[in-house]
Amino acid sequence: MNITASQVNELRQMTGAGMMDCKKALVETDGDIQAAIDILRKKGMAKAAKRADRNASEGCVISKSTDDHTYAAVIMVNCETDFVANNADFVKFTKDVLDMAVAKRVKNIDELKAMELNGQTVEALVANQSAVTGEKTELGAFKVLEGAYVANYNHPGNRLATIVEMNKNFNGIDEVSHEVAMHVAAMNPMAVSEDSISQEVKDRELAVAVDKTKQELIDKEIEKALRKAGINPAHVDSEDHMASNMGKGWITEEQVNMAREIKANVPGTVKLNDGMIQNIAKGRLGKFFKENCLLNQVSLVADPKTVGQYIMDADKEATVVNFVRIKLGE
Repeated sequence: MNITASQVNELRQMTGAGMMDCKKALVETDGDIQAAIDILRKKGMAKAAKRADRNASEGCVISKSTDDHTYAAVIMVNCETDFVANNADFVKFTKDVLDMAVAKRVKNIDELKAMELNGQTVEALVANQSAVTGEKTELGAFKVLEGAYVANYNHPGNRLATIVEMNKNFNGIDEVSHEVAMHVAAMNPMAVSEDSISQEVKDRELAVAVDKTKQELIDKEIEKALRKAGINPAHVDSEDHMASNMGKGWITEEQVNMAREIKANVPGTVKLNDGMIQNIAKGRLGKFFKENCLLNQVSLVADPKTVGQYIMDADKEATVVNFVRIKLGE
């Protein structure tokens, strides 16, 4: 059967596969478009499987919300190189999948994979991208937020995107929610607030703060003892420095031996005040919350106010319910 250029082009537009691959598939199926699509899908999946051991660390990350701002999604499609990631066709493919997901308010990544676009499932289309680009391609992430008002932000370059859910709609929310979404992109908070951090994480951070506080108190006593013995603490802060500084003539072997003895004996003599240690540790935990909780972080547009205060300036009952931040490599 004679395969025309228009048939080849039609199949290429439907699948995104190369011209020669489309022609071979049409020849093999005597011009049957659907059968040719099936062949290309199988070949695309087979090639993707062969590339399974490669690292798809590049890609395209984009977010989008519905016109009524009650639904938003963020998607990441991964490939191997930034050359492919920045390709207009690859970016368009990612946007097309996201557009469909937002239009149909897809709930999760499994539902997205099963959705059909241009007569094929998204899962098959992603696999077919391997045949198109020659690189391992995979759907790296797809997250959704739905609520009273959801905003999104795309950082230039298609490598970082965020979506943010607010608890209510209010006058000026467009600007406020956009600023919050940008803040999430820039500051990478761990959680919305202290309440949304698991007790396990809180306990671990408090334990670290307690240990760090104890060690600092012991180190201070060691430093006092070294100075009292006429030894510069900076010259004996490690075994390597001790050897090096002896070679330079800055300290003597006797001083090194004395420093080692002080370091070994002082910790056992330090009397630690548990109440004081707990207070210091709790202060450090508070700093951890301020640095890692969105509502506690200092606002980038309303410094020195926090993000929570910035939102409440617009509406006293408004707050952030949830957020999603996706960045390539994280």
